Amino acid sequence: MCGIFAYLNYRIPKTRRHILETLIKGLQRLEYRGYDSAGVAIDAPSKGAHENGKQICVVKQQGKVEVLAEKLRGMAEFDFNDEMLCHVGIAHTRWATHGVPNEVNSHPQRSDPENEFVVVHNGIVTNYKALKKLLEGKGFKFESETDTEVIPKMLKYLHQQPDAKDISFSTLVERVVKELEGAFAIVVKSVHFPGEVVATKRGSPLLIGVACSGELSTDIIPIRYCKSISEGDHSKVVPQNNPLGSLHPVDVECGVEYYFASDASAIVEHTRRVIFVEDDDVAAVSGGHLSLHRVCRGPGQDCRALQTLEMELQQIVKGSYNSYMQKEIFEQPDSVLNTMRGRLKFESNIVMLGGLKDHVKVIKRCRRLILIGCGTSYHAALATRQVLEELSELPVMVELASDFLDRHTPVFRDDVCFFISQSGETADTLMALHFCKENGALTVGVTNTVGSSISRVTECGIHINAGPEIGVASTKAYTSQVVALVMFALFMSEDRISMTQRRKEIFKGLEELPDQIRKVLQIDSDVKELAGEMYKQLSLLIMGRGYNYATCLEGALKIKEITYMHSEGILSGELKHGPLALIDDKMPVIMIIPRDGTYTKCHNALKQVTARRGLPVVLCEENDKETISLAFKALLLPSTVDCLQGILAVIPLQLLSLHIANLRNMDVDCPRNLAKSVTVE
Repeated sequence: MCGIFAYLNYRIPKTRRHILETLIKGLQRLEYRGYDSAGVAIDAPSKGAHENGKQICVVKQQGKVEVLAEKLRGMAEFDFNDEMLCHVGIAHTRWATHGVPNEVNSHPQRSDPENEFVVVHNGIVTNYKALKKLLEGKGFKFESETDTEVIPKMLKYLHQQPDAKDISFSTLVERVVKELEGAFAIVVKSVHFPGEVVATKRGSPLLIGVACSGELSTDIIPIRYCKSISEGDHSKVVPQNNPLGSLHPVDVECGVEYYFASDASAIVEHTRRVIFVEDDDVAAVSGGHLSLHRVCRGPGQDCRALQTLEMELQQIVKGSYNSYMQKEIFEQPDSVLNTMRGRLKFESNIVMLGGLKDHVKVIKRCRRLILIGCGTSYHAALATRQVLEELSELPVMVELASDFLDRHTPVFRDDVCFFISQSGETADTLMALHFCKENGALTVGVTNTVGSSISRVTECGIHINAGPEIGVASTKAYTSQVVALVMFALFMSEDRISMTQRRKEIFKGLEELPDQIRKVLQIDSDVKELAGEMYKQLSLLIMGRGYNYATCLEGALKIKEITYMHSEGILSGELKHGPLALIDDKMPVIMIIPRDGTYTKCHNALKQVTARRGLPVVLCEENDKETISLAFKALLLPSTVDCLQGILAVIPLQLLSLHIANLRNMDVDCPRNLAKSVTVE
């Protein structure tokens, strides 16, 4: 949630128009994360009252980024053709946590009316009340309700101290960061340090893109990694091993551009050369040089190298689709294929999971598997629990991360804990990860984002390779997570002769899966017709059991997220223990009835619904004439192995939520109150 974007050009002349367009486009790339206001801070067009003649202009606006862009375009005091050789601009989309959505609470937040220090911030400062009280005692007056405002005011307060006259911008920020508690990513700009920017993070994503002009390759941009000498002296740093060879801080002979963002999607169109900022890193650009040093809070990497983003620009644009969600639903034949690509040998029924190869023995000797996630990722774990138990012959616990933490669940050194998250930045899941590491368990990440916090903190993992997912409501990430966990189940059973036939069935199902998903997508018009009959309803029940209980929960979640209609996923076995009271001829009911071990029991539930004048819409296999004859309406699916049937069954529910939302004139990509990357508890 929230989005940070900042841009610095050094020795590359750029007009104010170009700088603002770059900032606005960066924010637009981050809109999918969820937000309710936006703002930018750039150098003012005229000289200000500060001794260096610099002044910062902050422009903020409640509502969409385009509204902010219109406001900027209408500012007569801006000379949009004014060209600057070196300039820092910072920008932000805010999702309200502390304080209602309005212009004052929007970011950037400032230190004072003269904007001496301005800050954009993702996350939550949990001790902001104590810091605010301290600063108010020093005469500072607060104008917003945000926790963020304490940061620029702390910067100004420390900058005013007698011992701060000769310290660097990065050291000043480091001193403030040491006082902050919580999770955050921060980018800071100041009139006292023109042409400089400082960024830091703890538990919230942040990366830096580097683009160079002239003949100097981005591979040899002069970057150094530094580490503070001691807690007591933060003004001195010692260069560590240089990841780029023998370069030291020297004059940059060519121009360079830096892009700071909370998401790679905002950077990829400018450069694919990036550095992922680690927790407690302080990244500073001064004189065109990027330096990294670490606040002394624990171990970290002693060097850092530029990495290359594999993401392509066309992956984050809608193309011919009406929404990102629609695009991502229809990408699922390719996304599940990419999850399997290079990992499954169908001719020999072998699974190769390179991210786990160094920990195979430990995983196979473990006492139990614990699968931890939130929302859709939790449902993916639930959808695969049965096949994991069957093929691994281990007990499998599936946990909601927040509940797992609330219970202080016992975790032991011979446990293997999986942390499932599309973004790899989900706050509750990350906290559960740290808890499990502290208790000595082996930790495994299942994420869709290279360089994310979960992928870096876990000992090993599986990257699902679904491609960028922009829509807030997860679709292709869910099906790829299920496929990844099924592959892990096959991986765990490769030496069990008794499982040979079962493994062959699952391998065959996985090989056929992309084509079967394409076939399911062909019933889109039938689903759209069904949506036309349902979109005015107030509630919807979705029922199933076995592997498809998770499908019911995920389908109901999609309806809630996108349409704002009440929906509930119900285990069919619990129907007569309460939910049956809801059934009548006015209550919409969807039932998932595959030909698996639960078939007869699902039919019993179907007959109970029809006996109460219910009019069930049934998702069943295309050759199941008996079920079709009992249904009010039927959506027909291809037949596959039981543990993969839920993938085919969830797609019509994804489409149904999309069409209902469209009929209700909802923004399917940015549902209210929700964010793509949930980086706060």
